[in-house]
This record gives sequence, structure tokens and C-alpha cells, in this order.
Amino acid sequence: MASRLRHSLRRYSTILSPNSSTPLTAKEKSRTALHLLKSETNPERILDICRAASLTPDFHLDRIALSVAISKLKDGNHFSTIDQFLRDLPTSRPDLHNERFLSQSIVLYGQARMLPNAVTAFTRMRDEFQITPSVKSLNALLFAALIAKDYKEVSRIYLDFPKNYSIQPDVETYNTVIKSFAESGSTSSVYSILSEMDRNSVRPNAVTFSNAIEGFYSEKKFEEVGKVLKMMEEKYGMSPALSTYNVRILSLCKLKRTSEAKALLQGMISGGRKPNWVSFSHLIHGYCWEGNLDEAKKVFADMKKRGYKPESPCYFTLAHFLCEGGDFESAFEITKESMDKGWVPNFTTMKKLVTGLVGVSKTDDAKELIKQVKEKFTESSDKWDEIEAELIK
Repeated sequence: MASRLRHSLRRYSTILSPNSSTPLTAKEKSRTALHLLKSETNPERILDICRAASLTPDFHLDRIALSVAISKLKDGNHFSTIDQFLRDLPTSRPDLHNERFLSQSIVLYGQARMLPNAVTAFTRMRDEFQITPSVKSLNALLFAALIAKDYKEVSRIYLDFPKNYSIQPDVETYNTVIKSFAESGSTSSVYSILSEMDRNSVRPNAVTFSNAIEGFYSEKKFEEVGKVLKMMEEKYGMSPALSTYNVRILSLCKLKRTSEAKALLQGMISGGRKPNWVSFSHLIHGYCWEGNLDEAKKVFADMKKRGYKPESPCYFTLAHFLCEGGDFESAFEITKESMDKGWVPNFTTMKKLVTGLVGVSKTDDAKELIKQVKEKFTESSDKWDEIEAELIK
């Protein structure tokens, strides 16, 4: 294990050593950058990692790494560093002198809650780089405002920018605006957006209606939910998609009406529609949030009985809430099953579980968990050694 770790560290170091005799591939650089960024807090080191890895918006892993980097800088209040980094990249790297990267930089500004900078990045596209903004960059700017929770700015951009830049909105544009209305408690405005979509011959999709339904549920306007579902089927000839059902199930669970959500899922199954693991995951979380752990465990068991394979969120949610409820033996069984699949709950849950097992005289089970965690995460073995020494004497 130690030799593998030393080899891994040597591989990680090559990201900042381009003259290494064993240079990393682009994919390896992306993975290594993401690994390093997750534990790095020094702003200069964060920038060094991003530059050395030559991250690009063309690859999913690179987009994740850039997002992590911006989050780290934001958490450290390094806003001027974020601005300088995102402004310099398209100038210093010709491969990023395009609308794709500039649109991503707009979203990253939104993630950092630097919306004026996002607007500036949009205008730079035409004024500095001679790139004509398209609906892609308009949607990026709207999304930046949405994730920055600046709903007034979403409305302003939506009303002004298409006219000022001669951009025709598409379904994604309208969906983002509807999402903004839903999050800001103004979901009734969705009807005017749907009318505008009709005038512009833009057909709504499942996301359009799911965003509206989620908003009406959060405002507890249940009659409006029914109205939207009826409009969806009668006016647009669209049957509710699985995503729409899942939004309804999640929305009811958030309102602590999980029994109604379960009835909706059962009705869905009776009507010949297949749910997925996400449908059950929402119910598990809903019952846990209501403190009904027995029902959550029943949903989990029923899910597996029906042939659906739980994903990590199902295990993590149950493990966390079972520990909170003091049911450490059930939490242990759930966690063992999760770890057998390669999914380890977070440190806080694991420590609470180990502590709880020792408290109910299940010391051997606690030791087994610590042993498995130390084997999987060698870099944290010292921390677990201390916990083991403190708890298990």
C-alpha cells in the first residue's frame, strides 16, 4: 500500500513538472488536478494547478476541476484572483479564445457570486474578442444570475439582452427564466412565459413544466400544479415524463408530505410507469427528514425487492439519519453494504457510527469499519488511528 501511495504522489507531482520523464496524459492531468484542488487552499497553488493541467471546457472532468478551483477561491474570499484568472486565460491561451470558454467563464463568475463580472465577460466577447454572442452565451449569463440567486438580474437580462444583441431565445432560455420565477416565489408568471414561447414558436419540454410544477409546490399552490399538468397533456400533448414524476415526489417530500409522495409513486407503478432509483431516494430522504426511519428502511428494502439498485445517496442518507436516530446496528449494516460497493459515507457520519457502535458494545464492528476505512483512505489513517486509540481501549 505504501509503495502505491509513493507512486501516486510521484504521479501527482508531475502535473507541475512538465519536464518529467513520465508526463501525464491530458486525462491523467485532469484527474490529478481535481485530486489536488480538493485539498488545496493556497490561491497561488490553486492557479498553478489549473494552469499546469491546461484545463479546458471541452471535457467534463476539466469543467468540474475549474468549478472546484473557483469554489475554493470564493471560499477564501479571493475574488480579485478569480477575476484576474478568468480574464487572463482567453488572452494567454489561444485554444480558449472562443465562445465556449467565455460562456463557461460567465457561469463560473455566477458561481462565485460575481455577477457584474459575468456581465462584463459577456460584453467582452463582442467588444474585445470580436465574437458575436449567441443564445449559448445568453443562456450562460442567465444561468450565472440564477445560481447567484439574483432573480432581478435574471429578469433584466431576459428582457434587455435578446433585443440589444439580436439573440432569439430558445427553450433553455425560457426554462431558466421559469426556474428563476419558481425560486423567487413568482411562479404564476410562468403563464406569460408560456404565452411568449407560443408566439415565438418555441415548444416547451419536460423541464419547462417540471420547473413550473416545482415552483407551485414550493408555494403550496396545489391547484396550479393540477392546472399545469392538465395544460401539459391537453394543450401540448405531452404525458408527464419520469423527471416530472420525480420532481413531484421530491416536492411533496420537501413539504413533509412523504406519504402522499409514496402514493404518487405507487400510482405511477400501477399505471405502468417505471420509476428509477432517484424516485425511491427521494422517499427515503423524505421519511428520514420526517423522523420515520422505519418507513425509510421499508422503502429501501422494497426498492431492492423490486429490482432497483440503490445508488450511493440512498446509502449515505440512511446511514446518516440512522446514526442521528441512534440505530447504530442498522446503520452498520447499511454502511457495510455501501462500502462493499465502494461507497464510503463522509467522515462525520463514519465517526458518529464508530462512536455509536462502541457505545452499544459493538466494538468489533467498530474496529472492522476503521480497518476498512484506513485501507481505502491511507492518507487519513493517522487520523483514524487516533480515533481508534481514543474510543477503543
